[in-house]
Amino acid sequence: MSQHYYSKNPQTQSSPQEWIYQLRGQSFRFHTDSGVFSRQEVDFGSRLLIETFELPETDGPIADIGAGYGPIGLAAAKSFPDREVHLVDVNTRALELAGKNAAANGIENIRVYESDALQAVGTAEFAAILTNPPIRAGKDTVFRFYEEAYAHLAPGGELWVVIQKKQGAPSTEKKLDALFGNVRIAAKEKGYFIFCSIKN
Repeated sequence: MSQHYYSKNPQTQSSPQEWIYQLRGQSFRFHTDSGVFSRQEVDFGSRLLIETFELPETDGPIADIGAGYGPIGLAAAKSFPDREVHLVDVNTRALELAGKNAAANGIENIRVYESDALQAVGTAEFAAILTNPPIRAGKDTVFRFYEEAYAHLAPGGELWVVIQKKQGAPSTEKKLDALFGNVRIAAKEKGYFIFCSIKN
């Protein structure tokens, strides 16, 4: 398989960028680079996910898996300052950027660390897990995200996923329903679906 952004050490030459973006009514300064997902701006799917997300009543931290340089997780952390947010990815360049972006935006209620899906995540009582899964890494990787998310959610915790119809939304909806016994479409726009499943 050719290299994709869900890789530990991107081989593309570094080309840093910095820009300002609005998410959930707040301004963020983002540092990005080559070898990370959507480095020019926050992609539409991630924007739709974070703007649609509603914090469940369940206690516990939040996780952003496949966090990249951090727009989803950092927006959640800034919106819900009383919750700890875990930003995890395998891409070391992305993780370095996520930490830098947290500092640049004065966000401290976060943990940034390396993990392939949730394998290195010790917490198993998340109130919510959000993901814009790495489609190019393949269906097995994407479905593993969902399976490990289910195992790491607290009772009543919710998994929130964004995915395009043409990139596997129907199979994701079927997989989530099989895993959780429920799935709802929280939003649908421009071919993107936001799915939410609750761990009962």
